Amino acid sequence: PATLRDGESRWLGPSGLVRVVVYNTKVATADALPDDVLAYSAPKYASHMGIAPTNASFQAFVSAMRITYGDARTKTWLMDMKNNGAKIFESNRPIVEAVAAGEIDYGLVNHYYLSLVKEEQPDAPIANKFLKPGDPGALVNVAGVGILASSKHAKDAQTFVDYLLSDEGQRFYATDAEENEYPLVAGLDPAPGLPKLSTLVGKSLPLTRLAAEEKATLEMIDEVGFTV
Repeated sequence: PATLRDGESRWLGPSGLVRVVVYNTKVATADALPDDVLAYSAPKYASHMGIAPTNASFQAFVSAMRITYGDARTKTWLMDMKNNGAKIFESNRPIVEAVAAGEIDYGLVNHYYLSLVKEEQPDAPIANKFLKPGDPGALVNVAGVGILASSKHAKDAQTFVDYLLSDEGQRFYATDAEENEYPLVAGLDPAPGLPKLSTLVGKSLPLTRLAAEEKATLEMIDEVGFTV
């Protein structure tokens, strides 16, 4: 999709990552949880929530929130998360493991960490809450690929990129990869149990916009006290 590749063909995303709220199924059900990320800064959620402010996926999500809601609303949300006791982790997987262990009840993570933890803990009481299309908390990001202009093996690199976008390469994400990332070439369904990507993508947010916002996003996260 055009929003998941660079307009100047410098990079593209062969696989997709969706932001979700992972939750402990002993505490909540998907239907009972809010479908917009703004709601999770409330004390009843934030005090039991895990986030990873130094992680690139969280930072991209904050950039998406700034683009969607503006700086003032985003900074207020971050301050509420901090003041209401959100727990800080270094990365996504420890958040999911903490939810599985009952140390926290919720976490803002990428969707595929659930399958990684479930692989080791099949009975872990965890599930993903997918938020409403267009919500920054449901940001569809990518694992990107590009070829360096200075490469001495550009032909081989192009062969690899072509494979990633081939039917075989794309099906790998849906059938064999532990991470269960989304195949992004049209016509392929995701791994069993995942909602179709078309039901998650709302108002187009070209990922190229996120890079331009990175510096300001890092400054905002740091100002709030989530040191990066």
